[in-house]
Amino acid sequence: MGYADPAMVRDLFEAAFPIAGDRLACGHFHDTRGMGVANVNAALQTGVTRFDACLAGIGGCPHAPGASGNVASEDLVYMFASMGISTGIDFDKLMALRKRVAGWLEGETLHGTLWRAGLPKTMLTATA
Repeated sequence: MGYADPAMVRDLFEAAFPIAGDRLACGHFHDTRGMGVANVNAALQTGVTRFDACLAGIGGCPHAPGASGNVASEDLVYMFASMGISTGIDFDKLMALRKRVAGWLEGETLHGTLWRAGLPKTMLTATA
């Protein structure tokens, strides 16, 4: 629901890995309080390599009315690329799809930050 912070995420995954092992295959985070991307990074540092995300942060939780939704795919792709982790996702195509989704869901609040700021000029490639 977006209550966790990176220290909580790290502690949880470090405690869970010895119990669950490889069955602990994926992290799922909400960006309700702006901690989603930081929480993904915390889980990544413990060994998690797969994450749920949604274009434009669409989604939410029935237990957290007004919550902003899931971590935005485009923000995660950017974070991974900036860290040198390849996702195989093309930024230009991803952002073009986000623009189409915004048209399809006109009037709906979409989330994420990369769409506003764009890629920094220091990004050498459009494919992460």
